[in-house]
Amino acid sequence: MPAQPRSRRTALVIHGGAGVISRSSVSAEDELGVRAALDRALDAGHKVLADAGSALDAVAAAVVVLEDSPWFNAGMGSVFNAEGGHELDASIMEGHTRRAGAIAGVSTVSNPVLLARAVNSAAPLRPACRACVVTGPSTELSAPSGSWVTLPIGRSLLLSSTVPPIRPR
Repeated sequence: MPAQPRSRRTALVIHGGAGVISRSSVSAEDELGVRAALDRALDAGHKVLADAGSALDAVAAAVVVLEDSPWFNAGMGSVFNAEGGHELDASIMEGHTRRAGAIAGVSTVSNPVLLARAVNSAAPLRPACRACVVTGPSTELSAPSGSWVTLPIGRSLLLSSTVPPIRPR
């Protein structure tokens, strides 16, 4: 009998963000919601890996689920800044190549990790730039057209949406 191909073992680790919430302040129903969202994030990342996708794409897929959830301090669940608005940051890194992409201070992007992924994807086009951070008011204009969804400023309008995969130019 021929040897069976070995399945590739993978591990995907996520966390639900920064901040402190005491367990006593979280209802059983809310805890189920948080755990379900974490499970969806892991499932999204594992699906990418199972379909032979890259680790970077798996991470981005998992983080998109967290950003689309009101339970986490990312994207839709972001906390207000001192002025009552939102300034979202995201970064993503590929350890073996040391390529990184990061964005900071965006307020109209529904999934900041996808914009950070676009910055990371563009890094090979700029060999001198192995790690790049894009920040400031023009950040939201720096990704390829149609690669992310911009939304009017305002917490109630930070809604999840389906965003096509980002491809480098």
